[in-house]
Amino acid sequence: MKAILHADLNWGIGKSNGLMFKLPADMQYFKKTTIGNVVVMGSNTLLSFPGGKPLKDRTNIVLWPDGPERDDCIIVRSLDELFSEIKKYPADKVFVVGGQMMYRTLLPYCTEILVTKVYTEGDPDAYFENLDKNDNFRLISQTAPEETNGYTIRFTIYKNMDVKEY
Repeated sequence: MKAILHADLNWGIGKSNGLMFKLPADMQYFKKTTIGNVVVMGSNTLLSFPGGKPLKDRTNIVLWPDGPERDDCIIVRSLDELFSEIKKYPADKVFVVGGQMMYRTLLPYCTEILVTKVYTEGDPDAYFENLDKNDNFRLISQTAPEETNGYTIRFTIYKNMDVKEY
């Protein structure tokens, strides 16, 4: 399992249950990386999508303990149920896409974290763990900085050196 996200200079990842920045290059990267794969999220992330609809052309698994059954995504009620469900798919095809609680809970189980770093502050109210200060993670790849919609970004990959089994 992997995680994918964008983060500002302080590892902020969201504001008011949404994204802090409109980053076309990041959205294109996210879509290219996750299309045809499995995305795992909490209920607030699902509800933050347009119309509360799941992402197209992906298997959407949503941890939603008291949420309604739906035909358009897989609803799981507990962490145990979530792990049972994601074991049905190749681990490298499963991407955690939010939100803050899901990232925090599933980070130890992720082999890689794909972070689009945004070189500004976004006034967030949701944060991700600072991987640069976590001894279990190593920066293994980063692109040259590029501009998108007035922001400087860089695509990075962190490797988890101590992955927990699920």
